[in-house]
Amino acid sequence: MTEIERKPLKIKSYGSIAHLPGSRIGPSDRKCHEGQKRIATEKVRDKHDEIIVQEKLDGSNVGVAKLDGKIYALTRVGYLANTSPYPLHHKFDNWVNNNLSRFADVLKDGERLCGEWLIQAHGTRYNLPHEPLVVFDLMTGNTRTPYDEFIDRVKISDFVTPKLLHRGKSISIESVMGLLNGKGFHGAIDEVEGAVWRIERNELINRGKGGERQIVVDFLVKYVRPDKIDGHYLPELSNLPPVFNSWIG
Repeated sequence: MTEIERKPLKIKSYGSIAHLPGSRIGPSDRKCHEGQKRIATEKVRDKHDEIIVQEKLDGSNVGVAKLDGKIYALTRVGYLANTSPYPLHHKFDNWVNNNLSRFADVLKDGERLCGEWLIQAHGTRYNLPHEPLVVFDLMTGNTRTPYDEFIDRVKISDFVTPKLLHRGKSISIESVMGLLNGKGFHGAIDEVEGAVWRIERNELINRGKGGERQIVVDFLVKYVRPDKIDGHYLPELSNLPPVFNSWIG
């Protein structure tokens, strides 16, 4: 199999999200700009900003793309899940193949659903009250679908989305972590890792007379609690057998 065949999107399925101040940062992570922090957690620019905050889940970032009418299960970097060296990605590929019609009903050609595959514990164990895939973005290339359209689309096939914690004006990290109350809303056994702020904007796209506006996803930022240890349940780090989450569905 060629590199192109193994990586059908030719790009990563999902990139990285910048961290808010105080968030636990790994070697390859980056901090957000001061202005982004201010908009997300202190004060919006104007009435056209909306802040949407969701629980951050701790699993394997995966994607499902529809290209030329065919459904592909992908790892975060964009490779076919069934070519991964990790068994959890092969389990994901099998799960996608068992749910092909659900993905086909949601996705238009060239789109992909991005989400968290929670079948195996990474740094957080779960007793999931739902199926093991939680989807958080619908993308075409590097463009995100606005939240309301995303929710309407994934409802078609009853996909699970991260718990909505807040919607409206800016909200502080402390307030959001208080809303999570330690264990969050997806059956976490351990303390949840944090949250994702999604900043959408009713952007002026036609500056002429009677200019039109359109909702766009401006940027995302996240907060991960500082004492969170990445992947400490993974066999390659723990030297112990894998820990699998329980789930319903």
